[in-house]
Amino acid sequence: MAISHYELCGTDPEILFSPNVWRTKMALAHKNLDFETIPWRFTEKDKIAFSGQGKVPVIKDNDTTVIDSWDIAIYLENAYPDRPTLFGGDAGLAGVTFIRHWVDTVIFPACAPLAVFGVWKLLDEKDQAYFRETREARFGKPLEDICGDPAERIEALRKAFTPVRSMLSQQSYLGGDAPLFSDHMAFAPLQWLRCVTTHTLFEDSDLVQAWLERMLKAYGGLAGDAKTIR
Repeated sequence: MAISHYELCGTDPEILFSPNVWRTKMALAHKNLDFETIPWRFTEKDKIAFSGQGKVPVIKDNDTTVIDSWDIAIYLENAYPDRPTLFGGDAGLAGVTFIRHWVDTVIFPACAPLAVFGVWKLLDEKDQAYFRETREARFGKPLEDICGDPAERIEALRKAFTPVRSMLSQQSYLGGDAPLFSDHMAFAPLQWLRCVTTHTLFEDSDLVQAWLERMLKAYGGLAGDAKTIR
């Protein structure tokens, strides 16, 4: 039986844009696991009430329910040890844990201001009201003012990827010769921006852009073939 995977969407159920959901989506593909996408919207809390909370990603694997992209990755690694590893074994877990915290504290905050207004435009009226209220409270300013100058935001994002750029001068992926969950985590916020904006994030000559293109082609083009506003 396929794993049920609840994924955030707006009015169009085919534009699935959540960065945390993309972490899980890539992990499921990496493990070669069959999964069923169940579109979910911000105000549809009742649809995931069984998970005991109100956010996605949520997976349901037979009788097991798991929330949070990191916990889901740990679950998949332990539940399916015969499938390709997400972490490169126990020795690699510490490095992936560092990438997790770096993405959450540096990359995600750099991407969020660029994404929020684009997300709002994809939502229906009910979700727009919820999203505006919660994000304006979080950022302390009107939704329209959160981004500021996109060019400055993009330049800051490029600088934030300096450590990745250095690694990519030595290897093809953060995981080495092939992507691991560290790549999924660093890639997911960029896929978020691809889904909800039309910004050019990196120059064609940038090693990060080359890595991004490889990630878009990974797992049969899972991310590259996904529907976006582009």
